[in-house]
Amino acid sequence: MSTLISAVVALPLGLALGLFENKITRFFRPLFTALTGLPPVIAGVVVFMLFSNNGIMGGLKWLYSAKVIIIAQVLIVLPIITSQIYPAVEPIRESYLLNCYGLRMKKSQIILQLLKEVSFSVLAATLAGFGRAIAEVGAVMMVGGNIRFKTRVMTSAIVLETNKGNYTMALRLGMILIVISLILSFATIYAGRRGSHD
Repeated sequence: MSTLISAVVALPLGLALGLFENKITRFFRPLFTALTGLPPVIAGVVVFMLFSNNGIMGGLKWLYSAKVIIIAQVLIVLPIITSQIYPAVEPIRESYLLNCYGLRMKKSQIILQLLKEVSFSVLAATLAGFGRAIAEVGAVMMVGGNIRFKTRVMTSAIVLETNKGNYTMALRLGMILIVISLILSFATIYAGRRGSHD
């Protein structure tokens, strides 16, 4: 869910940062790139402070719920996806726009065609974001509390089983994560190749 939300927000952001050249885009490009290295615990601390009883959003009572886990992961994943989309747009910006204006394409047509041009980069960026999300453990445990049947995810379960000395279960859960990651990677590559042939 955090990857989906991040991708929906990052897609227009990345396209805008790649298509336009002004003071705003020149400021946000390095900012998003820098945020890709944001320590997850910082995102966890920020979300924890916002949703704790004394925080601005404390009245919602979302702390130690799946909702705040998603919010924390969006803060981590969003910059990763965004920073991988706009570099795919920048190199083709001038020639692409000239061709579109020459063909008298509408703005909606320009955006849709651009999405086709950079579709594989978008898929790869989304996959990278998903990989970061499923690997996250620090922020998830901080804001989710690792509550059984409620906020415990596979990475926090691996940490718990390891601390308990149950290495076999920890390895099994790790293998499941690897399999999920490989399946999604191959599916993304296959989809991208099909799209390029079409």
